Amino acid sequence: MPRQQVLILAMTYMRSGICTAGFTNESAATTHLRWVRPVKEYGNLLLGDMTDAAGRVARCSDVMELELKKPRPEPPHTEDVITDLIYHRPRLLRRLEGEHRARFLATHLDRAPAEVIVQQTRSLCLVRPHDLWARFSCDPLSGKYEARLGFRLSQVEHKLASSPRGIPVTDIQWRALGRTWLGASNHELSLDNAQLRERLHATDIYLALGLSRGYQDEYWLLVVGVHAVPDYAVQIDYNNP
Repeated sequence: MPRQQVLILAMTYMRSGICTAGFTNESAATTHLRWVRPVKEYGNLLLGDMTDAAGRVARCSDVMELELKKPRPEPPHTEDVITDLIYHRPRLLRRLEGEHRARFLATHLDRAPAEVIVQQTRSLCLVRPHDLWARFSCDPLSGKYEARLGFRLSQVEHKLASSPRGIPVTDIQWRALGRTWLGASNHELSLDNAQLRERLHATDIYLALGLSRGYQDEYWLLVVGVHAVPDYAVQIDYNNP
């Protein structure tokens, strides 16, 4: 597979490193464009793997040039592609911004999110919830930080996602935003749909959803990308995601 353009829709923090995923410019029936999740031949993806020659870490809405070598589907993670990130460093081509970004998100919603959320025959989708709520917390004793989102979709329901607690968010940028909103004195912050949109000044909020690697014989649903329209900016401390 030659070098390809990949629109980054997920840059996430995992305990063992990071995970990233996005769209190529190849057509796909259910998802409009083909999802890929770059992985290495051996070992976990690390922050440096998604850092370009100028020292810039890839972010959501970046269009990156990546050397995608060969698919390595491991169901339900059918989107995995072995990627050369050593001899062919990621290269930033441009960013998807403004009205172009808003139109793109609105027209590339997954046609069958139940395949990810319920059936788990694949592991990535882009959705637009009709209801959304957020929770951020930081334990004052242990320092453990959590970012969670709850949501409802018109097409399909997920029991944990639609619960008051919601599901974990691994999106690095969203987690950084939560830390900023919490500040130094607040240990917990909960926002309903209206409050969340007001804080973000958002007319629309889209979510990239993904399935975790196997844990306790299950694949857990995660929010791997939060895409507000208009976009939000936040300073990211990569040493404290």
